[in-house]
Amino acid sequence: MRIAVASVFVVAMAALTWYSVTALGYFDRTHPTALLLCTAGLWALFALAFLALRRVPVKVAIAMILAGSALIGGAAMAGPPNTSTDSARYAWDGIVQNAGISPYRYVPVDDHLAELRPDWLFPAAVENADGTHRCLPARTDVTSSEPSHEVFCSALNRSKVPTIYPPTSEIFFAAVRFVVGPDAEYWPLQLAGLLMSLGITVMLIVAMRRRGIDPRWAALWAWSPLVATEAITNSHVDVLGALLVVVASLLVSRGIRFRGGIALGAAIAAKLIPVIAAPALLRRQPWKVIVAAIVTFAVLYIPYVITTGIGVLGYLPGYLSEEGYDNGSRFTLLTLFVPKAASLAVAALLLLVTAVLVWWKTDPTSPWLGQVIMIGTTLLIVSPRYPWYALLLVPFIALSGRWEWFAVPLALTVRLLIPSHGVSQVAISIAIVIIVGMALYRTGPHGRTRLMRPIRRAFRRSPV
Repeated sequence: MRIAVASVFVVAMAALTWYSVTALGYFDRTHPTALLLCTAGLWALFALAFLALRRVPVKVAIAMILAGSALIGGAAMAGPPNTSTDSARYAWDGIVQNAGISPYRYVPVDDHLAELRPDWLFPAAVENADGTHRCLPARTDVTSSEPSHEVFCSALNRSKVPTIYPPTSEIFFAAVRFVVGPDAEYWPLQLAGLLMSLGITVMLIVAMRRRGIDPRWAALWAWSPLVATEAITNSHVDVLGALLVVVASLLVSRGIRFRGGIALGAAIAAKLIPVIAAPALLRRQPWKVIVAAIVTFAVLYIPYVITTGIGVLGYLPGYLSEEGYDNGSRFTLLTLFVPKAASLAVAALLLLVTAVLVWWKTDPTSPWLGQVIMIGTTLLIVSPRYPWYALLLVPFIALSGRWEWFAVPLALTVRLLIPSHGVSQVAISIAIVIIVGMALYRTGPHGRTRLMRPIRRAFRRSPV
């Protein structure tokens, strides 16, 4: 009965995931209700599935986790990206590199690249009676080539700016396109996301068994709606960074610091954001991790610097300005308490204090809780509009068992689906209340005993 109940919830998650990517189409921010309800349903089923799984015998549970991850991930591949067009840029960068051109050298609409543009990324525009143009395919916008000003459509967002992605990501994009060619559409990156997701699931299960952690916690990653949506359907390269950070953390926790540093450097060179995973890995012999990470980061950049020079910065400075991080307007919650002009300095101070405390207090043999606190706190303070940044957080929620930190990706998901500043502030505030409340409950008088008693009782009753 326990196995059947858990299985029903997992199958229901897969079915609802399939429905969301096949029937709802590309996300319309003016009418978010359908996708919002579907997302809420997925998270509710996820919670119920995990609660049912904790009563399932361990060996059976492991098989269910792997099967469920593949089933939900396969359903997430049933349709094209539904809330993001980032994977179109990934595909384009791979196509350009396989033609022997640096992705940082030209903007996508540059006439030098005209012969490389596949129709599925750059369809023709339809001319209106008044001489203006429109795009029929979803996920495309009208643009024009430079300098010829030929009008066409583009599936790439920001088609007139250079790429923003660092070299590990660019190597990954080129590798995927080398295998499938330029005409395959979105599925190759979705499949790569599924394989990386399954890889993280396997690493979590193996690591948990070696360390005496109940492997059923791995379902928090394997069945997460965030993983299905953002790592697979939308194919965000953040899953590559998460994979490399998990590798780095597992290696460093075993005292293998040089190789852990190499994995960390490669992760940072995937999307820069994984640098926030570093403080929890520097408690012992930090110089080994730091040197290996810096050297790896530099080596990965060398081929692109040689061909493009300072252009390897791409659109990063412009992106940070566009997102409001230069003037402080992006710090959603901080602006309630401090002026926008001071929010950047306050955010930097809070992050520095958090990093120092994480470095000081983290157990180097089990850095998972430190990773959760550092990554989760950063996301709460910086409050990005994009929930896929939280892919870096989820594996460490599973390893630490601190399920309450799922409030962070949920708050960021709300921010994406309901583009309201006030709603975002409420969602992030609720997330902080949940996390702080659980921390106080765990550390209060007999709090840990009260919290863990029902879980331990459930596991004790389950035959292994």
